[in-house]
Amino acid sequence: MFIPTRDAGLDALHEFVPHAGADYRRDRNHDQGPSRTNVSGLSPYIRHRLVTEQEVVDAVLERHSLHAAEKFVQEVFWRTYWKGWLEQRPEVWRRYRREVREMLAGDLPAGYTDAVAGRSGIDAMDAWARELVETGYLHNHVRMWFASIWVFTLDLPWQLGADFFHRHLLDGDAASNTLSWRWVAGVQTRGKTYLATTENIARYTDGRFAPTGLATTARALNEEPFPPAVPVAPAEDVTAAVGSRVGLLLHEEDLEPVSLLAPLGGTAPSLAATAVSADAEGRSPAAVSPLVEEFTAGAAADAAARAVNAHGHTATLLGGEPGTVADWAVEERLDTVLVSVAPVGPVQERLDTLRPALAEHHVALVTVRRPWDSRAWPYASRGFFPFREQIPRLLRAR
Repeated sequence: MFIPTRDAGLDALHEFVPHAGADYRRDRNHDQGPSRTNVSGLSPYIRHRLVTEQEVVDAVLERHSLHAAEKFVQEVFWRTYWKGWLEQRPEVWRRYRREVREMLAGDLPAGYTDAVAGRSGIDAMDAWARELVETGYLHNHVRMWFASIWVFTLDLPWQLGADFFHRHLLDGDAASNTLSWRWVAGVQTRGKTYLATTENIARYTDGRFAPTGLATTARALNEEPFPPAVPVAPAEDVTAAVGSRVGLLLHEEDLEPVSLLAPLGGTAPSLAATAVSADAEGRSPAAVSPLVEEFTAGAAADAAARAVNAHGHTATLLGGEPGTVADWAVEERLDTVLVSVAPVGPVQERLDTLRPALAEHHVALVTVRRPWDSRAWPYASRGFFPFREQIPRLLRAR
């Protein structure tokens, strides 16, 4: 369904733009099954920034007014909001990671193996589980129903459901996936849960599914409190930090080098070398879907072909190991490696390990944060609705 290239993402954007206004607002909540045409299908491309949020919003607002395309624009900003929220509360991600490791290392709860294999006995859940595994995608409304039934009907830990999604969704990212599951379970917005109902599922699947026996109450889960939120740190002053021989390192959170470096303008260094480091396996202690591995590897290869250095050479493809990246930097005689800021999640963990590995060879790791993130993330300190009020201002500043 999804070709892991920037060109394919741009084609999908071009095809969707005419439908981003009234059509999307009217039909977006309906799940038509794997052949759905009522949503954009852009999320795997935006998630890896093969196509950026800025490009998507710009293309839509060239065709529609903000009022007409408001619902779609808000959906783009939801992903940005979740990242900004988690950026200010990294311990939420760290605790989730610890809990998943502990659960997967112990005795799995009754019903888990059947649920992920599409054998729960609930026809809708089983069809959705198979669709997720076979396609790497689920409609957003389906994701909410699935999570609700997982937590409140099957009585399974939300953490294992979030891990199942993260291992299989082509568009799965740490913030959107983890925090959406937390929201359904009632721990993201304290006391607020999401309860899937037979009537709602039947209505929005046009009668394809009407599962019975679903939970009729949803008691919010409890958890230990987290440390206070930490404001988003200022972006690094890239122009003051680069050395004389600079390389660019791309990763699977951001695979569009041209717009990444564009804000540096005339001060952008001539790149002595370029590389792409990707490791889908970092998503989970359990096995990641072959579809996710293939899409990530394909997206990385596509980015490598576009990330040329000053001599016109395409980028080197690297694994995720810090030693491999350090060896590349030493071989290219670099003193600075530029890399896009990775939001809280597996890639940020990888870069945290890479920084000291490069420092051992006297190579600085300098992060580049996109203006889109620098403008929006600080407003994600509370709920989405206060953040939503800032969207017109954020759009004027783009």
